[in-house]
Amino acid sequence: MKPRVLFVARSRYRLPLSPSMRRKWDALADELDFRVLASGADQGASNGVFRLVPPARVRALDGVAFYGSLPSRVASELRRFDPEVVVAQSPYEAACALLAIAATRSRARLLLEVHGDWSTAGRFYGSRARLAISPLADRLAHVVVRRANAVRTVAPFTSGLVRGLDVEPAAVFTTFFDSTAFDAPPAPLPDEPRALFVGVLERYKNVAGLAAAWRDVARRVPEARLQVIGRGRDTATVEQLVGDLPGQVSWTSAVPPDEVAAALDDACVLVLPSFSEGLPRVAMEAFYRARPVVASRAGGIPDIVVDGENGLLVPPGDSGALADALVRVLTDRALLERLAAGAAASSARWRQSPEGFAARMRAVVDETIAAP
Repeated sequence: MKPRVLFVARSRYRLPLSPSMRRKWDALADELDFRVLASGADQGASNGVFRLVPPARVRALDGVAFYGSLPSRVASELRRFDPEVVVAQSPYEAACALLAIAATRSRARLLLEVHGDWSTAGRFYGSRARLAISPLADRLAHVVVRRANAVRTVAPFTSGLVRGLDVEPAAVFTTFFDSTAFDAPPAPLPDEPRALFVGVLERYKNVAGLAAAWRDVARRVPEARLQVIGRGRDTATVEQLVGDLPGQVSWTSAVPPDEVAAALDDACVLVLPSFSEGLPRVAMEAFYRARPVVASRAGGIPDIVVDGENGLLVPPGDSGALADALVRVLTDRALLERLAAGAAASSARWRQSPEGFAARMRAVVDETIAAP
């Protein structure tokens, strides 16, 4: 008999699911009897399996509205579905789940997933007003990590965060994402010096540091081009960079996965200047397209990017070092080709099938149920 599992996540879904999303959830359906409680992209979108919280009318209050209503929503699912395990995407969803479990006196076990540094949400993401509550949020996360029945991490970095609280992860494996759009043979490296940034335009991505570094690169390598793909609160920084360097910077707010693959093929290198990352999927995507990564030595980035092998690493927040590294890889063809070959060779490490991911999830769910 398949165990009953409730997945609780802040992730935003749109129904019907895209083909890539269906591959993941169809595979999980072969292993688990599950429901999903998450954010919705549309008003009132839900079905028998996915219950999606509609976005708040005032988007600035969307997060507050989601987390404020989450304990009662989880409690309703506990009564309706009676899951054996609640899988929470972060300590903050897990805190809401613990409240609901206590309120309903449910016997459900809590499986906490740690995809990144929980302190990022308060310090480097969203409104700066979050800084005031970040110490309290950190303490809450510490309590939740210790209270969970089991913890799944995704890489050595996130495992280290959990072990720092004297908790041993029950499992360590990456979350499946569909790499079909990246599976065709990569295009040859372009002759022109081109860099690409893909990600949300939020503080933790260090968009300001990228802009400062690229101004230096543009001065030293006039033929260099940067393409930015993303949207977020730091949009003004990118708009200013495009306005100042219209011939050397272009910006697109969002593109589908196949166009990300094409953008990587058009670039020589991916740049990832983040202050914090869990296990950056975009770096894996770059490796699938045989493109090296110039990145900051922060969070889980060094778990993927090996300095001098498949990319170059610089100190986080050092825009001068970031500019120097970009100039090196964009002007030294031999170095670029060697790093590109290393990127292609390392891509196999991060590939997994939806069936393999689902089997791993089943194993850690079973272990959570059996835990004392």
